[in-house]
Amino acid sequence: MFKKLGPGVLVAAAFIGPGTVTACTLAGVNFGFSLLWAMLLSIIATYVLQEMSARLGIITQNGLADVIKQELTNPWIKNSVIGLIFSAIIIGNASYEAGNIGGATLGMEALFGSLYGSWYPTVLGVLAFLLLYFGNYKSLEKLFIFLVLIMSLSFVLTAFLTQPNLWELIKGMFVPSIPEDGILTIIALVGTTVVPYNLFLHAALVSEKWKSKNALKLAKRDTFVSIVLGGIVSISIIVSAAAIKATEVNSIMDMAKAMEPLYGSAALYFMGIGMFAAGITSAITAPLAAAYVANSCFGWKADFKDVKFRFIWILILVLGVLFLSFGIKPIEIIKFAQVANGLLLPIIAIFLLWVVNRAGVMGIHRNSKFQNVIGIAIILLAVVLGAKSILTVFGLL
Repeated sequence: MFKKLGPGVLVAAAFIGPGTVTACTLAGVNFGFSLLWAMLLSIIATYVLQEMSARLGIITQNGLADVIKQELTNPWIKNSVIGLIFSAIIIGNASYEAGNIGGATLGMEALFGSLYGSWYPTVLGVLAFLLLYFGNYKSLEKLFIFLVLIMSLSFVLTAFLTQPNLWELIKGMFVPSIPEDGILTIIALVGTTVVPYNLFLHAALVSEKWKSKNALKLAKRDTFVSIVLGGIVSISIIVSAAAIKATEVNSIMDMAKAMEPLYGSAALYFMGIGMFAAGITSAITAPLAAAYVANSCFGWKADFKDVKFRFIWILILVLGVLFLSFGIKPIEIIKFAQVANGLLLPIIAIFLLWVVNRAGVMGIHRNSKFQNVIGIAIILLAVVLGAKSILTVFGLL
């Protein structure tokens, strides 16, 4: 399946998970169309950064962490930077994993009720562990991705059925505004779309799929089409959720109301199946991505069954389950994961922008001035939003 799909499709699939559904639903319910501009900006930023990552992977035939290690000659700086990247990925993916398992938990609550809700995270953690340990997840992944596609298509159709006011929609998409209490939701929208570990994953995937520089155009088209389609789904979720009459979202039942125009009373079950599939798929890929990054950072050259490789994905999985075991609502965990991810983005983006400008690394394929201007603007925006979110959390803004 991985050979048939372009890496861009997998990157897009990674950000259509429980975090996207939750963050976009909250944005639509709480702020209507007024944060569509933040999602549009996130889609553009995702394409720009993922294109750089894909280009780096094809030209160097290496992963992002490998290239950064090669370019840093001072041992102290190299070790500090690799430690920083590794820490960022571990923190980010552990937060993401909690959100993924939280999303699958919401799905199970929709399907089976909340009677055994406290056991769902543990059951899902054990399921993800067994699938990863025995390598059985590949046989189920096609089914999970199919279910996520059904959920995604459902949101697109629902968005049309709600007959949104086109003028308000266009205004929300192209006229930026920050509503009161909207900053953390903006960070969440950015964090759920521009995913730092995808930058590492994309470079590794394209270097495996394409061995020639002639594939650059193909990789660029693959990235563009995939991310635009993923973006349309995200925008559709916001549009669908804006039609919900509820004033706040506290449960999977509230979120399912976004699909009621299409499925009526069966909406809860469609949302439940979709959230479960999105959650369990991401609960498998996030720990694996962290293990691959660690493999690259420390130069282990470990295979899938190596003890060190397994230790990393088990660590992420356990941390994800533990985060959910503190009695915090899954929706709150998912929101935290997106905000944490938004804070980590500038760190990874700075290193990516640095290496794609190195003539010794990229040759004639290094960034143009225009690409650098866009890249710097994305990093500055991410830094400003990150700083605002920290100040908001501590009540200083």
